[in-house]
Amino acid sequence: MVATEIPDNAIRIDKWLWAARFFKTRALAAAAVAGGKVKLNGERVKPAKALRVNDALHISVGTYEYVVRVLALSARRGPAPQAALLYEESESSQAARKELVTRLAAERRYATHTNGRPSKKERRQIIQLKKSRIDGF
Repeated sequence: MVATEIPDNAIRIDKWLWAARFFKTRALAAAAVAGGKVKLNGERVKPAKALRVNDALHISVGTYEYVVRVLALSARRGPAPQAALLYEESESSQAARKELVTRLAAERRYATHTNGRPSKKERRQIIQLKKSRIDGF
């Protein structure tokens, strides 16, 4: 099997995603690409796919989605302000992400918070409730 050569004006997509700080490690970037969380120009690709300037990427990181256009290539991971210069995020992507952040913050406000594991008394109440539901049906 012969390894494919990547031209000088291109870089592996997993390496670029790591350098642009979308993923903390290159292994996570490669796993995301292999898992279909990253699409290049609307198509699912492999981690070794060559990425070029002006390519469009759709990246899903957790619940957040980014739609970016590649402005520059870099194989080195630098500081965040420098990494932000590698891509340009679309206006609609930014607006959707900001809306998602506000919605998640609102949902978190109304979520009930538990204090860890239930106590012995609470555990007995849970077991009793489960038994009554099973017996009641």
